[in-house]
Amino acid sequence: MIVDLPDTTTSQVSKTLVKIREEGGVVALGRVLTLVIATAPGGEEEAIEAANDASREHPMRVIVVSSDPAEAPEVPARLDAEIRVGGDAGASEVIVLRACGDAARDEESLVMGLLLPDAPVVTWWPGAAPAVPGEAPLGRIAHRRITDASTQPDPQGALQSLAASYRPGDADFAWTRLTLWRAQLAAVLDQPPYEPITAVRVTGAIDSPSTTLLAAWLRQQLDAPTTYVLTSVEAGSHGIHGVQMTRESGDVELVRDIPGVATLRQPGQPVHDLALPRRSLRDCLADELRRLDPDELYGEVITSGLSLLGDADVEGADA
Repeated sequence: MIVDLPDTTTSQVSKTLVKIREEGGVVALGRVLTLVIATAPGGEEEAIEAANDASREHPMRVIVVSSDPAEAPEVPARLDAEIRVGGDAGASEVIVLRACGDAARDEESLVMGLLLPDAPVVTWWPGAAPAVPGEAPLGRIAHRRITDASTQPDPQGALQSLAASYRPGDADFAWTRLTLWRAQLAAVLDQPPYEPITAVRVTGAIDSPSTTLLAAWLRQQLDAPTTYVLTSVEAGSHGIHGVQMTRESGDVELVRDIPGVATLRQPGQPVHDLALPRRSLRDCLADELRRLDPDELYGEVITSGLSLLGDADVEGADA
């Protein structure tokens, strides 16, 4: 069911939620958190779809704040709302707030009256993120703050901004997308021969901040010289291309030449093909919602690991 509330107030939205609950038996008792999604107009539906899918694992209330920061200052204040429950909201309640004018300038006040009482708050910016998420109006009220460096105009530069602005509780999907890569590489290193890694080389697309974070993690964990090569999108596929780790007995290579499939090569062992798909928006969101405490490893990598890396080698593009 979808209920439209044109030219409304947050108070009226809250009253309508109560009325829907009383008349239709929709309850909020099973909701475990409030997810606040801050997006620009036109980006709502993709984010809502991911949240609806993730809500089957994490029942929640979803509040979408849609506003245009580039909007002309003379635009009159107005708030249009939409409430989705039942089949249109997965296992969540979805409240879409489309604000303009002065109504969009106080995002914190827009959502405060709609948060679930005594439940954690997670704020997610699917697109453009504030310079310091932890100090943004919607970031201050959140236990966790999720950004996505890959959606920024300069994904590699966004990592440096995230490092400078990091606060405990910050997270980024560029790191979340590394989960399968880190698991596979850790599994390889847990097997004999237990020789130290003497050099690491990571390759990926220039629009893949995950490539840089993977290099930073390996540099920090293995304490070995690490280089990372970024290629233009025209020269190859998006995302991470591969990792090469050098040790005395030979090179260990995990290379993804085919979308979703990586090839593992180790000295003296058969070649293995492994499932290594690029994680979907839904998978990344569900993964981040599994923990509401700060991700300390991500914090160490973004604040310390990045600074251990030198400049990237750029291939197939103007450096």
